[in-house]
Amino acid sequence: MVPFSLMRLPDATPPGFQCLVMTSPSDPSGASGAPPPVDPSSSPVTALGWALRGMRSAVSIPALILTAAFVGYAGLARESGLTLDQTLLMTGLVWALPSIVVLTGAITGGMGMISAGLAVALASVRLMPMTMALMPLLRVEGKTKRWHLLIASHFVAVTAWVFAMRNVQDLPREARLPFFLGFGASLTGFVFCMTGIAYVMVGSLPPMVAGGLFMLTPVYFLCSLWGASRISADKAAMLAGLVLGPVFFRLAPGLDLLLTGLVGGTLAYLATRLSRRGWR
Repeated sequence: MVPFSLMRLPDATPPGFQCLVMTSPSDPSGASGAPPPVDPSSSPVTALGWALRGMRSAVSIPALILTAAFVGYAGLARESGLTLDQTLLMTGLVWALPSIVVLTGAITGGMGMISAGLAVALASVRLMPMTMALMPLLRVEGKTKRWHLLIASHFVAVTAWVFAMRNVQDLPREARLPFFLGFGASLTGFVFCMTGIAYVMVGSLPPMVAGGLFMLTPVYFLCSLWGASRISADKAAMLAGLVLGPVFFRLAPGLDLLLTGLVGGTLAYLATRLSRRGWR
């Protein structure tokens, strides 16, 4: 059996980027997917070179998990009566999987255009603060054009955002945007193709299989956010959300996510503030 280990990639990737790769006693360097080391005396890396490194970094366990989730969605879309064109159009344009599922439910449920648009907007509003936090890290003052950032903002979803917030700050300022564009474009393109292949070849997946593949994404999101948390308040908020989520789902099904975030986040903030004062 090939064990998994958390190891630091060689200098061919940006400092601070750690990726979960497969290693074995016969492959101690993690050569399966890890890029070769780069000579420090080599010439400076161009924007295209950073984009290629971003594309190479997209070959990772998180990308495979996200792809598996979209394979499950392909079965859901086919079962819901969506055509291949509609499925691919939503995958490429909407991109965030929860919003795509909401839009699919709105279409199959016979909701009007305004109601469906409002539902998708509410499901996607969480991406706004994520985009606002990431874009200043990618921008080079006086050089980056607005349309460059607009393209980059399309790739902002939890997978790309967690990856970028953990790694782009360790890159040179000029390298961050092309590296993120390479990562986001390759990840989106691969998932887009695999969704189409799954729609054509798999057919209608059994409900249990589709649900299991779809659940891989929130499990990965939770693990990634927990690993990226640097302060105790973040982890306390996630724990509070795990406890309060089922409670509010039973008490207020239509407002469960909103109430869980509001109440759980507030309790986590107050608890960490009180604990810090208690230690002083």
